[in-house]
Amino acid sequence: IIQYTVQTAQLTRKHYGITSPISLAQPKEADLVLTQKLIETLRPFGVFEEELELQRRILVLGKLNTLVQVWIREISQAKNIPSSVIDNVCGKIFTFGSYRLGVHTKGADIDALCVAPRHLERSDFFSSFYEKLKEQEEVKDLRVGSFVPVIKLSFDGIEIDILFARLALQTIPENLDLRDDGLLKNLDIRCIRSLNGCRVTDEILHLVPNIENFRLTLRAIKLWAKRHNIYSNILGFLGGVSWAMLVARTCQLYPNAVASTLVHKFFLVFSKWEWPNPVLLKQPEDCNLNLPVWDPRVTPSDRYHLMPIITPAYPQQNSTYNVSTSTRAIMVEEFKRGLAITDEILLNKAEWSKLFEAPNFFQKYKHYIVLLASAQTEKQHLEWVGLVESKIRILVGNLEKNEFITLAHVNPQSFPGPKEESEKEEFSTIWVIGVVFKKMEGPENLNVDLTFDIQSFTDTVYRQAITSKMFEADMKITAMHVKRKQLQQLLPKVAIQRSKRKASHSSDGLRVMNDGSLDLSIDSDNSMSVPSPTCPSAAKIARASSPQG
Repeated sequence: IIQYTVQTAQLTRKHYGITSPISLAQPKEADLVLTQKLIETLRPFGVFEEELELQRRILVLGKLNTLVQVWIREISQAKNIPSSVIDNVCGKIFTFGSYRLGVHTKGADIDALCVAPRHLERSDFFSSFYEKLKEQEEVKDLRVGSFVPVIKLSFDGIEIDILFARLALQTIPENLDLRDDGLLKNLDIRCIRSLNGCRVTDEILHLVPNIENFRLTLRAIKLWAKRHNIYSNILGFLGGVSWAMLVARTCQLYPNAVASTLVHKFFLVFSKWEWPNPVLLKQPEDCNLNLPVWDPRVTPSDRYHLMPIITPAYPQQNSTYNVSTSTRAIMVEEFKRGLAITDEILLNKAEWSKLFEAPNFFQKYKHYIVLLASAQTEKQHLEWVGLVESKIRILVGNLEKNEFITLAHVNPQSFPGPKEESEKEEFSTIWVIGVVFKKMEGPENLNVDLTFDIQSFTDTVYRQAITSKMFEADMKITAMHVKRKQLQQLLPKVAIQRSKRKASHSSDGLRVMNDGSLDLSIDSDNSMSVPSPTCPSAAKIARASSPQG
């Protein structure tokens, strides 16, 4: 990698991004040494895939591509398409996401897109192609996604998610470039959305000065974000494509820098970024297709986005609309810590391993809210967990609006719930939200009632479950406020192991929750089991308080 980088790191003549570069400096010997050390530090984390595994992925995708072409020819014949057309007709599998960017980790799944000609329908994909996959002996665990129209499967042990898009073309050329905006004309909005993943990924790769430097930097930043509990689009942090765009922007600003420098510059740039100024990789273009694009001058709701990172392919969207006040504050704080650590690394006062040390989330805060979602069967549980997780940011938003709360930090990692001794087997999942309360002046006790914040969240989840006809009477959500020391009773031991270093204490002044309220002086907890809306006791909230201490 180092040799390749040295050979290709040359003065950049092409202009990348919407501004001129900050620096065109070439890498020094020390930068190359530090980059090699970074690679060695990353290796044990499994961020690089072995060549054999990579070849297996390529083979699987080749088989899948052949399967798509056979299926399209069969459907074309069934639809009486002229044989002269059938001879030329074909479809193609494209990839996007981490695999297409070249930064996938060991065992990661592949995001794929099946592109078909105009005479194939979406219904054909989810019926006859699904049946064709079912016939393949290498295909296991075949299913259709609950919320997103996607076919999920394991092909020869490799997990693949396949979206579908049909183009307004009679046949799909082998050299088709999905970045061509003209392909979007006369397309169904669902197909445009499906194409978006590939178009954005391809644009990112096209907009960085050096793909190898970009990839290594992105591997490091993604690992860092996951280790620091800030990698999750659904929970209000950033997902893979957003991290990729931030790294790509850093590469544009320092086009000749190698990965060790780019990681440091990443933290420098985004710890000082004046949000909500948007991050753009290129000037947005209007293709006159009248599709909604991110534009705060036109769309009032776009003005309220806190951390806009704009996708480079038309129709441009903000990939971070889920970001909240809390999640942005947490990420900016982590950027600042990352800058301080990489400053030390560049001065040879610390090793790269320090950047990837995982902070102990369960020692970080004094107060936590524990959410538990449970259902009777494994299938119900998977659906229920997916829905609950997609709505947790609503609870975070409710907590942020509470005048006594300054921060709500949900850990993106969920855990299996504790096993209850009961006649029925139950499947459950736990999420943990760290909460920081405002420091209170004076000695008086103050009760802060979180019942409404939690109840409105659970009502939203139940309402959505009923509307989408997935609700079952055994699906439940329980919300509990606990103090730091009480987490060990709820979480698996492996999650709760104490940090070897002294835990950092939060500075909030609140100490307890008691009988539906948080109180400033008494050591206690409160749990709120929210019954299903079809249950006669739905209006009644069960509370359990621990002994005061």
